Amino acid sequence: MPYLALKVAFAFLKIGAFSFGGGYAVLSFIQREIVEANGWISPEQFVDIVAIAEMTPGPIAVNSATFVGYNMFGVWGGIMCTLCTIAIPVTLSLIVSFYFSKFKGNKYLQNALAGIRPAVIGLIAASCLSVAEISITSLYSLLFFGIALLLVWKFKVNPIITLIICGALGGVFYGVVLPIV
Repeated sequence: MPYLALKVAFAFLKIGAFSFGGGYAVLSFIQREIVEANGWISPEQFVDIVAIAEMTPGPIAVNSATFVGYNMFGVWGGIMCTLCTIAIPVTLSLIVSFYFSKFKGNKYLQNALAGIRPAVIGLIAASCLSVAEISITSLYSLLFFGIALLLVWKFKVNPIITLIICGALGGVFYGVVLPIV
């Protein structure tokens, strides 16, 4: 058990260290580390974590860490994984905030940031594809994806409202319509 706890703690330290671009960008890294490489949770549980992390306040990486840690070790595991996820970013943020004003005009820093931005978009796209691969399992789930995409992208509906609408439609559709068919 202590070895496993150390292994999980190290995994979330790595996740926190490479969380450039926010939660969506790190989703594929979390999936690779937690689901594929170590099998600590199933792909279906990962999708559930993403849904729960999206609906709860706070960064997705931190919420995911809390959920996985709690699932594996209880309350202390949730705390441990959360602290491991935020340890390196908090430390780096403090260092950067101290020195950023001195180097904000530095062309090397600007070039590095310009290179990181497109990479973050690629990481987000990879996360979307991996979650879609697990979540879109039928024509009906594709329909719900289309509804959500249309509501958020085209009609600019708040994502929380979109989740509520799709959740209610899913409850009615999967709970009432499909069992009859």
